[in-house]
Amino acid sequence: MAQQLAIIVLVDIGNALEANTLQGNTYLFDNMKLHGSEGQGTGDLVTAIHGAYWRDGSQATEQVLNWLPYSLGSIPPTVPRGYEANRARQSDAQALEELDEITAKPGALSSDPAADLRKIRQTVGTRVKTTRRTKGRLSNQKVLDVTGEVVTDATAGAYSYPGPVITDIYGQAVDEKIMYPAEYGSPDLVTDGWYWSATVDSSRPGTYSYMMRIQLHKLVLRGSESLWEPVNLTCESKLKVTSEPKINGFTGAGLGLLPIPTSARGSATPHGDAPRETTA
Repeated sequence: MAQQLAIIVLVDIGNALEANTLQGNTYLFDNMKLHGSEGQGTGDLVTAIHGAYWRDGSQATEQVLNWLPYSLGSIPPTVPRGYEANRARQSDAQALEELDEITAKPGALSSDPAADLRKIRQTVGTRVKTTRRTKGRLSNQKVLDVTGEVVTDATAGAYSYPGPVITDIYGQAVDEKIMYPAEYGSPDLVTDGWYWSATVDSSRPGTYSYMMRIQLHKLVLRGSESLWEPVNLTCESKLKVTSEPKINGFTGAGLGLLPIPTSARGSATPHGDAPRETTA
């Protein structure tokens, strides 16, 4: 049975967009630290892949990798699926209440309507325009900060970025057919229903590099419109494949029956009773 390995790709999106590179702004983790993975929590992760072979030299166990991208300094992906939409509706409802209060004031037209309207605009927040390249979860949503509050001034830069999206995995490990990556559908809504996975050929020991193409989104202001502009960047990681003969997990020896001591066979009796003496 194939073993499932997870690789977390944590991206500091704000700094990556400012520097226009993922170098120094990506932190990689996997669940093989105790089995030989190196560079945990850095951009230089080397994932340990343990392979095994049968006595005839054929591959005994393959490995499966799963990549999970997350954003550093954004709203956690574990919040309810409709969180952004709910916050947008709440801000709209609050703005309507404030508008009702203004119109209900005696002599409201003679007061300072400009200040009242500015307050309502702040309550409404900034709604991002939907484009052909920002459909789905980014469609017609409002900009929120990391605490879930609606952003009133998008130019300040204090807002939550959409999560990073892996769009391709390629490079040496793929070209040499060490791993076979593909994007799969999933009921897990944390990953928007899609995730990248790969089967690894663990019968060929060595260290192999691969590249991930990751899409980030930058908030761009064009006149009175706000847009999430896609930005495609790349980062590198590595696999270290080792191979060893398949052994018995209890004894550390070759495959076969578990060794049972002769004394244990003679003393074992039902219900723990002492062995009965027999006569000829």
